Amino acid sequence: MTKSNKHNRKSSIYTDKKGFNYYQTYSFFGSKDGLKKKIQKNLGKEKTSSQLKHEKEYWDNYYNKIDDSFKSTKITKKSSSPSLQNNKTSKLNNNVPSGELGQKWTEYRSSLPLVSPANKQKQDVIIIGTGLAGASAAASMAEMGYNIKAFCFQDSPRRAHSIAAQGGINAAKNYQNDGDSVYRLFYDTIKGGDYRSREANVHRLAEVSGNIIDQCVAQGVPFAREYGGTLDNRSFGGVQVSRTFYARGQTGQQLLLGAYSALSRQINSGKVTMFTKHEMVDIVLVDGHAKGIIARNLVTGALEKYSANAVVLATGGYGNVYYLSTNAMGSNVTAAWKAYKRGAMFSNPCFTQIHPTCIPVSGDYQSKLTLMSESLRNDGRIWVSKTKGDKRSPDQIPENERDYYLERRYPAFGNLVPRDIASRAAKERCDAGYGAGDSGQSVYLDFEDAINNMGEETVSARYGNLFEMYNKITGENPYKTPMRIYPAVHYTMGGLWVDYNLMTSIPGLFAIGECNFSDHGANRLGASALMQGLADGYFILPYTIGTYLSKEINTEQVSINDSSFDETLQSSKEVVDKLLSNNGTKTVETLHKELGLIMWNNCGMSRNQKDLDQALKDVKELKKSFWSDVKVPGNDSSINLELEKAWRVADFIELGDLMIRDASDRKESCGAHFREEHQTKDGEALRNDENYSYVSAWEYKGEKSSPKLNKEKLDFENVTPTQRSYK
Repeated sequence: MTKSNKHNRKSSIYTDKKGFNYYQTYSFFGSKDGLKKKIQKNLGKEKTSSQLKHEKEYWDNYYNKIDDSFKSTKITKKSSSPSLQNNKTSKLNNNVPSGELGQKWTEYRSSLPLVSPANKQKQDVIIIGTGLAGASAAASMAEMGYNIKAFCFQDSPRRAHSIAAQGGINAAKNYQNDGDSVYRLFYDTIKGGDYRSREANVHRLAEVSGNIIDQCVAQGVPFAREYGGTLDNRSFGGVQVSRTFYARGQTGQQLLLGAYSALSRQINSGKVTMFTKHEMVDIVLVDGHAKGIIARNLVTGALEKYSANAVVLATGGYGNVYYLSTNAMGSNVTAAWKAYKRGAMFSNPCFTQIHPTCIPVSGDYQSKLTLMSESLRNDGRIWVSKTKGDKRSPDQIPENERDYYLERRYPAFGNLVPRDIASRAAKERCDAGYGAGDSGQSVYLDFEDAINNMGEETVSARYGNLFEMYNKITGENPYKTPMRIYPAVHYTMGGLWVDYNLMTSIPGLFAIGECNFSDHGANRLGASALMQGLADGYFILPYTIGTYLSKEINTEQVSINDSSFDETLQSSKEVVDKLLSNNGTKTVETLHKELGLIMWNNCGMSRNQKDLDQALKDVKELKKSFWSDVKVPGNDSSINLELEKAWRVADFIELGDLMIRDASDRKESCGAHFREEHQTKDGEALRNDENYSYVSAWEYKGEKSSPKLNKEKLDFENVTPTQRSYK
């Protein structure tokens, strides 16, 4: 027997030859005599699908009580098959299967409910976003037989932000024979995230990582290779092995082309219907389940209704809340935020990653920052002058007057410490007056030793396109003079709360890739973003979505003529009308910049209670100012870029409020969340495991009420949380 009888019980509604609808349940009760009991209930014949659904839910609850009562007195033995952990008292049932960590995913996957090929043909799934996570999920599920409706706001899936990823993708292949393994990748990820992620999710990610490389090689992704033909690897921050597969500095682009080719095949076959230049503006719920979306056609301006049996969000992160970030200009939080306001919980929003190797800000005119891949830290050395305010050119600063501060502070990992540590260390040096360049807001990334040891040709083969990009932007030749870098907003570890099946707290709504919170804890290791996106899309969601869709095979797809679609569309139209009718004087860009400054100064690389309290007040005032002062020109019947931006910034402002609340609640330092009041004597992050070893899951309670904080406790059975040390 499993821990709960209800998970062994099979139930369904079916129609017999005479047209009668039946609800049928088989309950298997364990006892000394191996008693089996069958219960059957006739529901009658003239009922709608909605009525049948409600009656089924009633009888399910009724038989659950019978099962629970029987279990408490009769069950004498347990089955070895995996069962779901049931937590009736919490809205946060993570559905993590029981059993040994290394066997959870294998056993769970082998026992998941299946959808027959014939039934897959009858089910539609909407996927929002066509980056690595969305494109791979759409291609995989279409290959399985589902009918996919894929949406992106770009003019082509090839323009998704995944294309900007540079350095590589992690996988536990141990090609270098340097001691790597699935467990080591799991441990490095848990530790790198400062013990703020689920063990089961992270181990599953490590398990499927090797499959990703095989899949991508089969697609023709041109990974770098050794002389003998085997795939090459390099190391990345936070680890001591070489497990990062790469295609020069274009890894994201090449992986996206592979996923795009698989997606295009399914578009050509008719299993994927592609909607470009469409942006999801709201999600449609029917009886509490996600059954469709409202999307705005960005060419015609029309609000359109689309229905499906389930909805998947693969819409990336929300780093553009800071205005200046390494994200694409169009990256936004709107789809996830609308889901949050419809009932999906938002987890760990304050966990925002600051990347240590970005080209510094050069002026107020900038609207985007440029990433320099973390892979550069493999061969480049980071340093500043030992003299405060030193304005000499780097070639005039002798070796004995240079401070290689990461190598000095963290001798075991040196320049390859995790991103959060490297970023804070750079900020500390610059704030102390040792920063490089005229502004003093940068540090040097120097390749002189690498060029002398390996030769310029070898360095060029590894990083040539990155060097060219740096030269074009700055006018400086990194082969001759060190790069100047400074931390910048890059990735968000927070996102929609999902269970082990990647389903949000809204039934039928799934979130994958950077859109969810699940795998990286408080800090993401470099080269793990591409790994998670493709793991979710190719190897996890196609299995786990069946846990929901298998229950929907007897439920008719909701028509777009349902009143729920009309009501949701009308609420979206009201937002559009409000934005266009506002007679303000400020541009969307101006208000977005104001938000960015509030967030960066008070909820950026470091936070303290005083600044967070002030920021919360400032964001509330900014929200009022936005709706009274914003000016959106044009109309809603054609292309209107300002309307698109206004919609997104309105959501960013509300998100900023939640981020600040989350940072204020978490009175500890962990990973990228650094509270100045909570640090070691050496200035490192000081966790509080006793009080904050949980996933925060914020629940929307309406415009006039504060959000409610729910907590998913993190239990560590296979690793022992310790103070991170990279020294």
